[in-house]
Amino acid sequence: MKKRAWLSILMGMTISFGTLLPAGAEDKLNWVDSGTKVEMENKFLFTVPQEMVYLNKEDTIKMERQVGEIPTQKEIGSVMPKDEAEEWLLYMEYDESGHISDDEQNDIDADELLQSYKDGTEEANEQRKPEDRFHVVGWNVKPVYDATTHELEYSMLLETAQKEKFLNYKLQVLTRTGYVSFILVTDQEHLEKDKQTLRTNILKNFTVKEGHRYTDFDAKTDKVAEYGLTGLILGGLGLAAAKKLGLLALILAFAKKGWVLIIVLIGAIAKFGKKLFGKKQPAINQEADEEKPSA
Repeated sequence: MKKRAWLSILMGMTISFGTLLPAGAEDKLNWVDSGTKVEMENKFLFTVPQEMVYLNKEDTIKMERQVGEIPTQKEIGSVMPKDEAEEWLLYMEYDESGHISDDEQNDIDADELLQSYKDGTEEANEQRKPEDRFHVVGWNVKPVYDATTHELEYSMLLETAQKEKFLNYKLQVLTRTGYVSFILVTDQEHLEKDKQTLRTNILKNFTVKEGHRYTDFDAKTDKVAEYGLTGLILGGLGLAAAKKLGLLALILAFAKKGWVLIIVLIGAIAKFGKKLFGKKQPAINQEADEEKPSA
């Protein structure tokens, strides 16, 4: 399913503030209106921006299933414009991976990462029918990390065997215990405009609560992730990129041959080896970590 067609399904749903119900569906979606303040995972605060509506974690997952998507179970919410002329959708996900060190912020090799993804993808294509293959075109937003805000952004452009291009844009905010992903579903034509909307209207209304910010990390007690920024970039693409664009045919192909994804990721990760996972991490106080209450 193409991204535009998929968004049309959502846009075609009847929205009356508080509920959204597609024709024939039994489960209502409880949309939260502009100006409402919501809390997520006991770690984040979000004020729904003007002219937008919000779904909580449970309703986001419900919506994904209604339109034929496969939830990651990491969703913490989603945002959608009220204006039907605005064709974008934003997912928010949280992964409690452990604290991600940004000490390799000056060593991100975008070209090497790109070649790894190309190699892995083409290796996977050998196991798929010609009409089911897709190819990595390149970065349409190269990985960039802001050490001041602890934000990582990137977007990869891919192409199906039918020459249809698709992408997903990710803005990831590092926190004390993991990272929040803002996954923007849009297209190349509207990416810059929709990125601006994300930054000026959505991100500014999202707050990491005190005690959970990146700078609140305590090396004596907190869990540390087994990878850094390069590993985050590698783990942030693949199936998640395709799934979030609503490319149902691609999803089903992967679902039938899930092991092909492993080939893609192995191909992408192989070149990094110790560079990716070999860095010595600070010692972790396991007992303190286990005693911490879960979110």
